[in-house]
Amino acid sequence: MSLDLVVIGAGPSGLSVAAAAQKAGLEVLTLDRGGIAASIQRYPTDLVYFSTRERLEIAGVPFAIPEVKPTRRQALVYYREVARAHGLELNLFEAVESIRPLAEGGFEVRSRKDGGERSYRSRAVALAVGFFDTPRELGVPGEQSGWVRQRYLEPYEHYGQAVVVVGGGNSGAEAALDLCRNGARVTLVHRGAELKPTVKYWLKPDVENRIAEQALEARWNTRVLAFQPPEEGRQGGVEVEGPGGRERLKADAVYLLIGYRPDLSLLAGTGVAIDPETLVPEHDEASCETNVPGFYIAGTLLAGKATNRLFIENTRDHGERIVSHLLSRRARATVP
Repeated sequence: MSLDLVVIGAGPSGLSVAAAAQKAGLEVLTLDRGGIAASIQRYPTDLVYFSTRERLEIAGVPFAIPEVKPTRRQALVYYREVARAHGLELNLFEAVESIRPLAEGGFEVRSRKDGGERSYRSRAVALAVGFFDTPRELGVPGEQSGWVRQRYLEPYEHYGQAVVVVGGGNSGAEAALDLCRNGARVTLVHRGAELKPTVKYWLKPDVENRIAEQALEARWNTRVLAFQPPEEGRQGGVEVEGPGGRERLKADAVYLLIGYRPDLSLLAGTGVAIDPETLVPEHDEASCETNVPGFYIAGTLLAGKATNRLFIENTRDHGERIVSHLLSRRARATVP
């Protein structure tokens, strides 16, 4: 086999695995259907990380910025620098379509780029695709209209508009505040009685204060029944049901920000066991190896449904764990 390891995903977790493998002298190739740190590219434009620069560092490359907490733009530059510093071999904008264990050992990874099919054989595979590509859905009419947005970037186009934000977590709270402060008329809709307990401690009182001063409206204990895109002569709206019964919230724009779900599609046919309740793949905590020998999972995908449990800062050592296990297995195989 020409490769020791194929890494799928060029985000922080995938880059940390690839860098550790490269440093150890392994033949490693990284594939990603997008660019470097593609998920971070889709974060809000002006995002500032809650974590400090030291906790976001990977692969022994210093995060050399004067600020304590990096911005989205600084993170994108930093992770690109990690790839450059380690001279990683990256096949970007190449979508992996399947991973197949081979009878003789190892794996075949099939992918597609520019309309053409490609195939690689490798002794091991590390899947590091995260979950940010698959937003959760409500399954209600109008959700797929294209009018309902599932990612929030910036507020400026919404000055003077009526905007409905659905979601009571960090994303919903931050978007609602940002829109409110930039001249939008915002209604926050959440099925719970208040913001989620996982919301950052400084956001909750900020949202509550904006509601108290009537700069921001909220509909608690309220579920969405349907999204009604704008039609000729009619403003768009969101049909909801709450403690006061049904109502239609007028809206020029809607953001559905209810979190993300793990994308386990590439595990189909691999033999990797997945807990049906938690969606956590079976794996060894110390090595990140699944129940299929040679198949590793790195990063946030290991959290299953609990997508708020794992982040860059507590998965950045997965690369060292995986490569250490690979090397120890190779050493055992060469002992006469």
